[in-house]
Amino acid sequence: MTIKLGIFDSGIGGFTVLKSLLSKRAGVHVLYLADTKRNPYGEKNRKEIRLIASEISNWFKGKDLDALLIACNTTNACALDILRKELAFPSFDLINSVAMDITSNRVAVLATSSTVNSLFYKKTIESYVENVEVFQQACPEFVPEIEKFPMDSERINMLSEIYLKPISDKNIKEIILGCSHYPLIYEILKNKLPKNIKIIDPSIAMINSLNNYFPKSGNPSYEEGSYNNVEFYTTSNIEEFSFKVKNWLGISKEINLVSLRTDA
Repeated sequence: MTIKLGIFDSGIGGFTVLKSLLSKRAGVHVLYLADTKRNPYGEKNRKEIRLIASEISNWFKGKDLDALLIACNTTNACALDILRKELAFPSFDLINSVAMDITSNRVAVLATSSTVNSLFYKKTIESYVENVEVFQQACPEFVPEIEKFPMDSERINMLSEIYLKPISDKNIKEIILGCSHYPLIYEILKNKLPKNIKIIDPSIAMINSLNNYFPKSGNPSYEEGSYNNVEFYTTSNIEEFSFKVKNWLGISKEINLVSLRTDA
């Protein structure tokens, strides 16, 4: 069975979700929307993010989707209700998906400022896990740095030390990469953390939720999709986004320019 899915993010962060999807599922047709014109979302206020969510919902309407994968944690945290209310098909989110997989009672969340301020991660994890302590850490400069090419590894290393220091003495057992961009610097973060801390990429939990909802045909323990049936859309600078697709995903694809706003 082929299912048609939408994925959206403010930029390349959703590539981590796309990779997780294609590593676990064949038979998918994907529309990937990158709202690069308004990247990053993480420092915008709640009102702005909710407006963006409504505009994204409108864009995906009429695309004959079976489901939407919300690849942006910030939109997930601030506007999940809008996406689920305005769309007639299921929306799978990162935060609820990963919260169900938490196994310890001392958890840290690295996220954007908007996600941290929403308290959505903290409240959601607390609703699933008894007697849990959740330590949130905003990492406002990560996304702009990750979106750059070439990425400045030295600066990412320096920022990692700054952002990880406040939680270094909290006896953390699990740390959630609460922005879809952050798995792109997984190795840098891994090298900064004690080996006993489990680093969690929420995209894996979300794809598991998708596969539970849409059971795969046959009985393969592993089936991999391809980029052949992935369409890419961006709201600005086709050339730049095309370069990022080639750099991060290793493919050359046609990029389509779209507008989400009538006044844009």
